[in-house]
Amino acid sequence: MSLPFQLLKKPLLALALGLAAGAPAWAQATQTDQKTDTDFTRYKTYNFMDEAARNDSASADLGANIFDLKRAVVHEMEARGYQRAAQPDLLVNIGISTRLLTQTRETNFLNDGAPYYIGQRNYRWQAQNIPVGHYRAGTATIDVVDAARREQVWQGTTTTILSRKPNKAAQQIDKGVAEAFAKFPARAR
Repeated sequence: MSLPFQLLKKPLLALALGLAAGAPAWAQATQTDQKTDTDFTRYKTYNFMDEAARNDSASADLGANIFDLKRAVVHEMEARGYQRAAQPDLLVNIGISTRLLTQTRETNFLNDGAPYYIGQRNYRWQAQNIPVGHYRAGTATIDVVDAARREQVWQGTTTTILSRKPNKAAQQIDKGVAEAFAKFPARAR
């Protein structure tokens, strides 16, 4: 191995690790929480909470996302053997919120050039964050409630950067809901 390659080997490794660390930290972040003393095997049916309480129509500005979330939850509940019923054992409350965020980058001498004049004047160059684009971050919350006791027994939350393309955003929602339900405590009997 030549000496110049050996000298470059460590900086290249450091650069590769740095680039991997610079990837979006929450490309898909999922959390769950459950009430510990709940026997989930006694539940067999589910339904969504009153639509007036959730106010689906107010969420229409989020596009199809709230409806994609509902569809994904139905898929996961039924895959676990729960049946939808008018008088359910479990009530499911869903919510989704989105935020428009600005992507920035920090200016530096390499990308933005050094100042042309540095002399006796009190000139100083300072790094700044400049906007380079916008993206939407979405957080979906799924609350599962014991219908008889009106007590939350499980909650799943997933956060991701949502695509502007409706089909891709629906796939991202499906993936997040599936990750949350992978930690759901039991199947219906």
